[in-house]
Amino acid sequence: MVSAPPALSVQGLSKQFGALAVTRSVDLELAPGARVGLIGPNGAGKTTLLHLLSGVLRPDAGRIQLAGVAVEHLRPEQRVRCGLARTHQINTLLGESAARDNVALAIAEREGLAWRAFFPGRRWARCREEAQGRLEEMGLGGDAERPVRELGYGQQRLLEIAIALALQPRVLLLDEPAAGVPSGEVSVIHAALARLPGEVAILLIEHDMDLVFRFAREIIVLVQGSVLSRGTPEQTRADPRVRAAYLGTRA
Repeated sequence: MVSAPPALSVQGLSKQFGALAVTRSVDLELAPGARVGLIGPNGAGKTTLLHLLSGVLRPDAGRIQLAGVAVEHLRPEQRVRCGLARTHQINTLLGESAARDNVALAIAEREGLAWRAFFPGRRWARCREEAQGRLEEMGLGGDAERPVRELGYGQQRLLEIAIALALQPRVLLLDEPAAGVPSGEVSVIHAALARLPGEVAILLIEHDMDLVFRFAREIIVLVQGSVLSRGTPEQTRADPRVRAAYLGTRA
């Protein structure tokens, strides 16, 4: 029996800006359903790596495959159609629109209907119906008609995850979902991440170490653009190189 290819496979990924090497021959593999945390000090190259994976930046060298298909030459929207979705450290939501319409637009784009999304019709109604379900999955069902600008920041982060899931990804990249969220709302982010679909491979960047160590089954530590270590949360906590480079007394 032939085994399925990894949901995401990265080999020798490198990127330089002038003389500065920000990503140095990174190898990475996510199986379907993987839960992987990516941590490292500021300036380690974590967000640059997400930009390379999502197509915002083009690598100088290396390969990126989604379910065995090479995508390093594809634009971001083409990678979305291949099964890759991401959230952003700073959200890009439509603040004056209702929460449900933000999600419905992503569904309409997925279905090739975005150009007619604001016209009445059964297709748009189906997009809105599915969007309601996505919001309920994130605990936002009761806020569907509220303008995004009226939502709390933690709710906005959950809305962005709902939008990403509406694209039906095989691989989901989460860029600091708890960034800027008041401490009293972080538990809601924890609970939402625990409910994410089990078949989706997830790569999480986050500075909240409690969130990372509770969520991830494997942790990759990036330092100066290179992979310093990878292992289980327990192995990562115990690794003296990781403690010296990043965790310190926080572990």
